[in-house]
Amino acid sequence: MAQAKISAKAHDGRFCRSSSMADRSSRLLESLDQLELRVEALREAATAVEQEKEILLEMIHSIQNSQDMRQISDGEREELNLTANRLMGRTLTVEVSVETIRNPQQQESLKHATKIIDEVVSKFLDDLGNAKSHLMSLYSACSSEVPPGPVDQKFQSIVIGCALEDQKKIKRRLETLLRNIDNSDKAIKLLEHSKGASSKTLQQNTENKFN
Repeated sequence: MAQAKISAKAHDGRFCRSSSMADRSSRLLESLDQLELRVEALREAATAVEQEKEILLEMIHSIQNSQDMRQISDGEREELNLTANRLMGRTLTVEVSVETIRNPQQQESLKHATKIIDEVVSKFLDDLGNAKSHLMSLYSACSSEVPPGPVDQKFQSIVIGCALEDQKKIKRRLETLLRNIDNSDKAIKLLEHSKGASSKTLQQNTENKFN
């Protein structure tokens, strides 16, 4: 009889201990779930800062190379460039790094995609028009919407093999490159228009002088 009571107490002890461990485990799991949400929020915030840094650097560079900067006095241009360089320097002091966890296949896909983009960029000076068309086909391969032009199917399969965060970064890089090309085209056209207008004015003045 006594042995039966001892066994019952032992059984009750094990039952209480198991229940307590389960509750504790559940609380710990709930805490980790909440921390995971905060970790992801932290990564998203850091990524947003990283993107803002890229945008600011691009805007400063765009101002420095704008047509307006070419149409002011040398003294004003020098002063504005000093301010722009100061802002660029302060922007570069912000260091943000969000590492992406990749498996070997994703690492290889990212390496391949980066190499393709770099090869296109290296051809900018030789044939800007063809390079822009190639970039457009690469960008279309990253778009979830119906692309307006041809899609580089090979590049698309490579990008799909990349980690999701890398896919977004590849698309952003292509967007930036295309914007820079468009800005360069506009600057060149404005410069050519300015030169053409100046030549026409000079020709008219010469003709008036002799008439």
